[in-house]
Amino acid sequence: MYQTNNPIIKHKVGLLNLAEELNNVSKACKIMGVSRDTFYRYQELVNDGGIDALINQNRRVPNVKNRVDEQIESAVVEYAIEYPAHGQHRSSNELRKKGIFVSGSGVRSIWLRHNLENFTKRLKALEDKIATEGIILSESQISALEKKAQDDEACGEIETAHPGYLGSQDTFYVGHLKGVGRVYQQTYIDTYSKVVHCKLYTTKSAITAADLLNDKVLPFYSQHGLPVLRILTRTEAVSIVVKLNITIINFISLSMILIIQKLKLVHLKLMGFVNAFIKLYYKSSIRWLFVRKSIGL
Repeated sequence: MYQTNNPIIKHKVGLLNLAEELNNVSKACKIMGVSRDTFYRYQELVNDGGIDALINQNRRVPNVKNRVDEQIESAVVEYAIEYPAHGQHRSSNELRKKGIFVSGSGVRSIWLRHNLENFTKRLKALEDKIATEGIILSESQISALEKKAQDDEACGEIETAHPGYLGSQDTFYVGHLKGVGRVYQQTYIDTYSKVVHCKLYTTKSAITAADLLNDKVLPFYSQHGLPVLRILTRTEAVSIVVKLNITIINFISLSMILIIQKLKLVHLKLMGFVNAFIKLYYKSSIRWLFVRKSIGL
């Protein structure tokens, strides 16, 4: 079995490992959606040069002569930090007024090299410069920072102070198992420490959400002397949230106030914690479990 942490070649290594596990190249290629010619090409590369040979080496070496002068590049970077809200074409136009001629696509290329390609990253660069150099902010910089603060507040972003300050809970449909039926996963993630608790159920209800808290989450944080202060959960019906709150009170002996925060679904940006974990967990583990079940392993 081959092992790699490189996301670029992870699917290629997965194909080789699956073929070895099934002992059937055709079936592995059919499951992964690739041709057998591709499989044998990957296998030949690994046999000749190891796992690293799967990385595509056909990219052309950048031609440094085609890049803009260092002075122009420095001016573009400085302008991006000075006016983080300006896009590439407006930046190009304003720089032309100063006698610095660079196209909008050229500005974009420079931003990509310096990790400044979007508004958020340019603000991050501005914040780093403030922290290191203690510069005095201009009106445009202050406006950009205030706009970001307002956007964060409108999108439901908050800052967490310690483990247990805010947890995020969600339900995920895993799949259907023969003889068992529908399988759901209750997931809880602490938004500060990123510690995850999961449990599988055959039903999706407020009872299962409360059971996860009662069986896994609260005992874990109680063991470490940490109170669970808030829980952010996704639901469209207020009645379900109320029912969940009652269930928790009935099933758990609480020594603290457990708050179920209800936010509009369109503003639940913080639920991305759970969604990102579920997506990664599904791709790396659950999907392959169901593949093995379907082919009789």
